Amino acid sequence: MRFLIIGGDAAGMSAASRVRRKRPDIDVTVLEMTGDVSYSACGMPYNIADGQRSIEELVVRQASVFRDKLGVDLRLGHRAEAIDREAKLVRGTDASGQGFDCGYDKLLIATGASPHIPNIPGLDAPGVMALKNLEQGRAIKEYLASRPVKRAVILGMGYIALEMAEALRARGLEVAMVKPRPELLPWMDRQLASTVYDELQANRVEIHAGCEIQEIRQAGGSYEAVCSDRVLSADMLLVATGVRPNSRLAEEAGLELGPAGSIAVDRSMRTSDPDILSAGDCADAFHLVSGQRTWVPLALRANRSGRAAADAVAGQPVELPGVAGTAVFKTFELQVARTGLSLDEAAQCGFDPRGRVISAPSRAHAHPGSSTIQVFLLADAASGRLLGAQMVGREGVAHRINAVAVALQAGMSLAEFAQADLAYAPPFGPVWDPLLTAANQLLKAL
Repeated sequence: MRFLIIGGDAAGMSAASRVRRKRPDIDVTVLEMTGDVSYSACGMPYNIADGQRSIEELVVRQASVFRDKLGVDLRLGHRAEAIDREAKLVRGTDASGQGFDCGYDKLLIATGASPHIPNIPGLDAPGVMALKNLEQGRAIKEYLASRPVKRAVILGMGYIALEMAEALRARGLEVAMVKPRPELLPWMDRQLASTVYDELQANRVEIHAGCEIQEIRQAGGSYEAVCSDRVLSADMLLVATGVRPNSRLAEEAGLELGPAGSIAVDRSMRTSDPDILSAGDCADAFHLVSGQRTWVPLALRANRSGRAAADAVAGQPVELPGVAGTAVFKTFELQVARTGLSLDEAAQCGFDPRGRVISAPSRAHAHPGSSTIQVFLLADAASGRLLGAQMVGREGVAHRINAVAVALQAGMSLAEFAQADLAYAPPFGPVWDPLLTAANQLLKAL
């Protein structure tokens, strides 16, 4: 069997490795348009924060490991440009510009996602960058090392934007963030979002929410981001306005698409073509709470779905239950986490959502070093079902959110979650964990 994979990052290389281990008789070929495979993309902002670290530290496995140890035919610099489903061929060009055809019996589309670049005049200037792959990370580090960059403007206020604001401040840059919508983190409860806002202000990050950039102008060796009511100067600009699934190949091949233009797959990663699978940030998933299709481009899902696709190709299909959208990120000294549905998402899915915010200490009473954790817990008023959670705090947030994620996967009610037997010791939390306090307060409200 010829198993062809388009894309050599998390999902693609997870699938390639697993198939070679499970079924050494299957020929595995990977087409990767860049020169990199198997690296920690999530670590790029933290690497960029330190000008002395090499970005090559983020490479998990060299291409030679896949070729020599696993027998994967890994072709770097090969860009797939079209899928011929009838002939079972993928056509494209290699690094030299030469065309190629590559046949398959089973095909995995693992093309990931790309930064969304708004249609703003001037965004093609040399000092305007995005961050999604290792090539872009290298470009940012080289730019910072080769120029006297003192001020940066970040377009967007999502996960990557907030992480990069911290990274650039760590390198001594002045940082301004700008977005057209008025809310910081619009999915988050306003009380918690206000805490994140205050943290950014305390670290001297300018916030220009509700400000739409009309054009980027070059001004000597610097740039100007021109809004309707202000002009923001910068030595570099970072576009961090979200990502979009790389689903063009699938769409042009006539495959069914899902939310946000992602590639629709079943729970075993099969597309609408029985011989084509898709995994990673380009493919959709089923939400554990709503049961509806969703698109959540996160690292664990990419790796897990790549393995599931490999199992299907190896003749041992598994069905993935879905995702809760569990995520955590750091902005300066704050940990920010979420899982499940937001209030608006829950209402759109047909629930009657009720939420409650509580503030509780991160450690037991009188134990030194305690700080405040804010918890927003959400449940359905009609059924009592737990729907989601959001948390902000300086410690104890990143791993606490996992308790709610497990409860959502188990389909627990709020009352059942309130009876969870959570661990207690003074250095780690009060007797009544902040999650239990939030659950009990929400039960009263219901």
